[in-house]
Amino acid sequence: MKEAGLPPGVVNFVPADGPIFGDTVTSSPYLAGINFTGSVATFNRLWIQIGNNINNYLNFPRLIGECGGKNYHFVHASADVNSVINGTIRSAFEYSGQKCSACSRLYVPESLWPEAKGLLETRNSLKIGDVAEFDSFSSAVIDQKAFKRIKSYIEFAKQSSDLKIIAGGLCDDKIGYFIEPTIVLSKNPTNKIMQEEIFGPVLTVFVYKNNETENALDLVGSSTPYALTGAVFAQDKQFLKHALEKLKYTAGNFYLNDKSTGSVVAQQPFGGSRMSGTNDKAGSPHYILRWTSPQSIKETFVPLNDVKYKYMT
Repeated sequence: MKEAGLPPGVVNFVPADGPIFGDTVTSSPYLAGINFTGSVATFNRLWIQIGNNINNYLNFPRLIGECGGKNYHFVHASADVNSVINGTIRSAFEYSGQKCSACSRLYVPESLWPEAKGLLETRNSLKIGDVAEFDSFSSAVIDQKAFKRIKSYIEFAKQSSDLKIIAGGLCDDKIGYFIEPTIVLSKNPTNKIMQEEIFGPVLTVFVYKNNETENALDLVGSSTPYALTGAVFAQDKQFLKHALEKLKYTAGNFYLNDKSTGSVVAQQPFGGSRMSGTNDKAGSPHYILRWTSPQSIKETFVPLNDVKYKYMT
């Protein structure tokens, strides 16, 4: 921004852990906007503070927010199981699941579940270790706070009668904050582990009956308030078309037969709606326009010589 000519202080990068913006910031008349990434609760608080101070500002502040998600892979009976397994494992467990687009809930039809259990074998083949060792698929989670939060969901799964851990589940913070890639099978599609963002290597699977596919599709949007990324796996083109229409409000980035973590900077604009954010699509022209103030200019070369319109004479 400085190289482009903006003076210091116009754009400020403020990284922090937890609440950072007090009334001192949000009441400033010079606040042009906030571009936020973080929790729904913090973004809600910022929005409320700005609303309460709306009469103080020289302009209406611009607000952009990205607030995470509870991303899904929905599998149809016609899907290629190998693509489902590899795409889901990579999406759920790369970067130890610490990616806002990471898959954390999987819907599988009953007829494909025996084959889709190949998830377990593939998961077992992953090396979780030092990032300096290039054959490590993933490593530790970022810090103690994240470790405790993710571990609490795994402990919850161990105690819930609706849930069964079918792979992983071990947590070790002796040397680094390591959490095994964990796969949980849920009998209840609205259990909190399928609703809340965990931001760690925990994947929850719900197996639905083949004759209840429409009900399962309904669950995708009704189970959580998020709408960041999602993927549908199917070889049936008609079903893909149907799913795209039915699930259009469940994901800002929607993938067909691909993992939910496919966004690439400068190739695929990224962002979600509902409680996942304002969906301004970082990486697209729409995004930069949100931070501009367009001005329309008209110049006339024909003088106005009369106050009356022609039809009045």
